[in-house]
Amino acid sequence: MSTILYYAPGSASFLVHWLMIEFAMPYELRLVDFDSNAQKSPEYLALNPNGVVPTLVVDGKAYHEAPALALWLAERHPQAGLAPALDDPRRMAFLQWMFDLANEVQPLMRGWWFPDALAGEAQREAAKAQCEKRAAQHWQRIDAHLAAHGPYLLGDAPSVPDFFLVLLMRIGRKMATPATHFPHLAALATKMKARPSFSQLYAAEGLSEWA
Repeated sequence: MSTILYYAPGSASFLVHWLMIEFAMPYELRLVDFDSNAQKSPEYLALNPNGVVPTLVVDGKAYHEAPALALWLAERHPQAGLAPALDDPRRMAFLQWMFDLANEVQPLMRGWWFPDALAGEAQREAAKAQCEKRAAQHWQRIDAHLAAHGPYLLGDAPSVPDFFLVLLMRIGRKMATPATHFPHLAALATKMKARPSFSQLYAAEGLSEWA
């Protein structure tokens, strides 16, 4: 299987790249240079009409949406134990967390980094403040869940939603109330960042912040 990941360092593609390293997959990386607006080039839009990363090209066919790609990768590597099987009692919680993070938390991260697209230049600071406020409420909610049911989202062992959560925590690291302000989220981040795949990911993407 030929696999190409179009990525930008530290963006949503971080989740897919991390899992590909975790699963020891062979793949080719292709940088999408945001500084030159390469994500909006005709060549890239032909692969991903949304003009965002990641795009995963598998045997010549392009796919996108990071949470969907993460689920697909995990289900292709069941031996890693990062996605409960269909008959596993944790399966519904697994799917719920993936959609919760994608629908409730990720849009706030995007809105904070790109407030002009959300509210226009005149309201950018108000939009950022609202994203920060709502994100802090979600961090508090998730931290309470971890306190009662953790240390990971599904209990005693990590799964794909924990990787997704750490990505979002990293994206929100500069908010007024970052996720690591909450003790159980901070503990989860410490555990996940201790995985060898995390340091490999950082080296591959040339990252240093929030290591």
